[in-house]
Amino acid sequence: MEAVAKLKNVPMSPRKMRLVVDNIRGKKVGDALAICKFTNKEAGIWLEKLVLSAISNWENKADMVGSADDFDLVVKTAFCDGGTMLKRFQPAPQGRAHRILKRRNHVTIIVANRVKLESENA
Repeated sequence: MEAVAKLKNVPMSPRKMRLVVDNIRGKKVGDALAICKFTNKEAGIWLEKLVLSAISNWENKADMVGSADDFDLVVKTAFCDGGTMLKRFQPAPQGRAHRILKRRNHVTIIVANRVKLESENA
């Protein structure tokens, strides 16, 4: 079974976010949380919350009384897409203006279990 968590309009460049997203793709959930927590990138803070949200979504979808630790959850898919850009102007010499693009991104994480659930066997 899979569960999805999405984070939209993060005020960070997609290129910066992809550095951490590429590191957690395919990892176990515990390892992914450790990578997010101990990386020195700002993206780690955002992704840690998103992975915790995906785990919570999986637990709600599975209607489990226990925790998700017994089912060997992994980050099956993780990707980062570009979002909308805020366009601003910076004053420049001689009456000119330089364009400033403040980039945003959307992140999607899908977690799946490796150990079968009882409901999946039926």
